[in-house]
This record gives sequence, C-alpha cells and structure tokens, in this order.
Amino acid sequence: KRTSKAISRAFPLPRRAPGVQLRARSEYAYLRMAPVKRYVRRLVQALFVAIVGCCVWATLIEPNLLVVRTVKVETPLPHLRVAILSDLHAGAPFITIDKVRSIVDRILGEQPDLVLLLGDFVVGHGDQHRAVPGGHYVPIDETVGELKRLRAPLGVYAVLGNHDEWDENGEKARAAFRSAHIPVLTNESTKVLVKDAPLWLVGVGDVETGKDNVDQAIANVPIGAPTLVFSHEPDIFPSVPPWVGLTVAGHTHGGQVSLPFIGAPIVPSRYGQRYVRGLVTEEGRKLYVTSGVGTSILPIRFGVTPEVVVLDL
Repeated sequence: KRTSKAISRAFPLPRRAPGVQLRARSEYAYLRMAPVKRYVRRLVQALFVAIVGCCVWATLIEPNLLVVRTVKVETPLPHLRVAILSDLHAGAPFITIDKVRSIVDRILGEQPDLVLLLGDFVVGHGDQHRAVPGGHYVPIDETVGELKRLRAPLGVYAVLGNHDEWDENGEKARAAFRSAHIPVLTNESTKVLVKDAPLWLVGVGDVETGKDNVDQAIANVPIGAPTLVFSHEPDIFPSVPPWVGLTVAGHTHGGQVSLPFIGAPIVPSRYGQRYVRGLVTEEGRKLYVTSGVGTSILPIRFGVTPEVVVLDL
C-alpha cells in the first residue's frame, strides 16, 4: 500500500478540466438516450405509414371491393334463398354502370328464389345534389336498365330509398321500374306462392322522407301468415308486428367506417349502432340489415366491405 501511494504521488494521473468532464457526461447521456430516440422516431414513422395506408385502403381499395355474403337465418318462413341488394348509389366513386352490370351478373350466379332491391339506386338528383365528393349523377333509367336483367322464380321487387324519393319525389324511379316490370311496393303487400303455400311480401316506404306506414303496408296481410317485410331503413323494425317472420333493410351502409373496439362512430339511424348491420334479434323478431354497395357523404369505406347478401332461410 505504501508503495502504491508513493507511485501515485510520484506519477499523478492527469485530471480533466471541468468543461471536458461536462462534455464527457453529455456524451454519455446522449449515448444512453439514443436508443429511445431511435425507437420514438421509428414509432412515428410506422404510425405515419399506417395512417397513409389506412387512407389509401379506405378511399381507393375497400370501396371498390364487393363480396357476396351468404347468411343462414332461422325463420318460420319457407326455405328460400333471398338475394338483397341495397344502396347501389350508382354514380358514386367506383359505382359505374359496368359495376352495376357485374353486380347483377353475380346475383344471377347465386340463383336466388327471390330478389329484393332495398333502395337508394342513385347518388343524387341532377345537378342539385351530388351527395358524395367525386360522384356524378347517373339517371335512374340507366341503372334500372341493368337491374331489369335480374330473374328469380318468385320475382324481383323493390322499395325506394331517401335518395330516390329526393329525385322528383320518387317519380323518376317509379317510372323506370314500371318500364322494367319490377314492382315497387310502397306501403303495400303482395302474395307469392312457395310450393303452393302463400308468402306475403310487404314493402314499407322510406322513413327519412316520411313515406313509411307499417300499418297500411300490412293491412291486407292475414295475422300470423308467413310474411317478409322489406324497407330501405331499419328504423321501422320496432313497429313491425311480432308475428312477421323476417324484416330486411339497408340504408346504414354499416356506418361506412367501423373501427376496432369502437364499431361505427356514425350511423344514419335514430337507434345508433342498434341496427347498424347484420342480423338483429329482438324479442324473437328478426331483422337483417345489409351494409350495401355504394357510399354517400364521404367516398370512403373502412372495415365495411361493399356487399350483396344472400339469405338462406
């Protein structure tokens, strides 16, 4: 120990100046923080890429997709395959007449027993209302010109939606469907035969334009008879009698955007997410809401792929 101390006194180690010591500490702190900064930078970059990717998906990819969804629904109605098509919004981005033609072809390929068209065939009415950025008005005659190719053993039936009713109070749409020999049921019913047994089809008018009247629509239907109600909006469902076998509707677009853990932030229904899309069962009654094909207000879809639904009853 004495030798070590003597050597230290004889040959002292050089001391760093205060500035040099401070700089050394700063370099050490920087080296400690560098991995954290790199992590934060990479996280911000990944977040930016994810946001851009989601925007591209929601505006350019998902709105241009189409799935044909087959859904089994247990009902007291006869066994049927019912194709439902809603919210075409022809003229919205990606919804060209060629796209409508391909949708008709896909429905025909499913060989349904019955086809129900649930309204909102147009995206606006003339130059007064484009309804969606990037969209353009397509006359209802052109759209119905493709829909008239639909065929099914029990027939093809339609109701009108709010966009159709906004276009000259629905007269353009009614005239087009009349020329195509596709019945439009507005608060009225009709009877079809399934293996010699009656099935009542009840069309209810549009809610948003005040054309709905469930009581009038079912007035001629015998209580308890096999009945399928269809309307543009699902908001009629609480007024549908409990003995009705099934109600189908569209209008909501599934909210157009559905987020993980949150669902659809905006749903065009007074009931919010209660009837946003899919199969709903309340007190034994059943409602199916399709998210449809087109877009309105904003030309986006995220987590809500455009669809044609075939109900396997």
